[in-house]
Amino acid sequence: MRPGKGVGASVRVGGAAAIPEVLRSLGADPAKVFTEAKVSLDLFDDPENLIGYADRSRLIAICVARTGCRHFGFLVGKAGGLHSLGLVGYLVRHSPNVGTALRNLVRYMHLHVRGALPTLTVEGKQVFLGYAIYQPGVDAVYQTTEGAIAVACNIMRALCGPDWNPAEVRFVHRKPADVEPYRRFFRTRPRFNADRNAMVFPADWLTRPVLNADRQLHGLLQKQVDTLDASSGLDFAEQVRRILRTALLTGHTKADQVGMLLGVHSRTLNRRLHACGTSFQELLDEGRYTIARQMLESTKGGVNEIAAALGYADGSSFTRAFRRWSGTTPAGWRKTAR
Repeated sequence: MRPGKGVGASVRVGGAAAIPEVLRSLGADPAKVFTEAKVSLDLFDDPENLIGYADRSRLIAICVARTGCRHFGFLVGKAGGLHSLGLVGYLVRHSPNVGTALRNLVRYMHLHVRGALPTLTVEGKQVFLGYAIYQPGVDAVYQTTEGAIAVACNIMRALCGPDWNPAEVRFVHRKPADVEPYRRFFRTRPRFNADRNAMVFPADWLTRPVLNADRQLHGLLQKQVDTLDASSGLDFAEQVRRILRTALLTGHTKADQVGMLLGVHSRTLNRRLHACGTSFQELLDEGRYTIARQMLESTKGGVNEIAAALGYADGSSFTRAFRRWSGTTPAGWRKTAR
């Protein structure tokens, strides 16, 4: 049985506010493109307006088609940063140190976007600041991811200073024909066909104080964000779905591990998910199916490689599961998608 599609997802317009201007810079008429995408251009007059995550993704896909610019999403992301994230951005900007700032970004990002989330992983002396889309069935996945990583880079430069550079930038999708725009912006040559979408930098940056942070203002912002968070209405199944999307990328997919992140026992986790009309296994399969399709479509990874990334013992187990979800094999799905 194919995993469910989950709840609807949305995102503040602020994160994509540059789309009309980028269209103009590339010689396209925003009014015509937005009409074709069935998205109101007036929606972009206010950064606090919400747009469906799938609608924004479709809009970006059409922007790429009408401009012929294969890195359109990256150009939109370059224009973004903490100013794009509203109240959450202000909280991050005035956090006492970089580690607290990034943890606030991850914790409260659902107030800005539902359908994706930033990821923060410390592995030894390295930090991986990434982006993961968990809303299934969206267009322009790699365009959106490139834009999100560009925003993340701008955030780090706002926190650490304009001369900050990542040690490495990784993208899951294939290498584009022209990598020079990425190299100039990130000031390093990105890796493509990588294991994850992320920027990599030394862990000692996490203890650095945020430049010009206002501690008193941070306290006031924290109260406002906590109040907004309490009324955000994010249901329990959606919380698990968001955490699982990150857990799948880091290998922490057992119910007790996810429960620990939510502060509940695995039995409580399963009971509450049952009350929401789903189960842990269903959400796990949904997450695996989403990541599998993204990897099949945007990377050259073989079945065994994708199976290992998703926690399967071998390619055969993964193939059986994928056939159960989609009705076809991974190779068959990849051929059709391309």
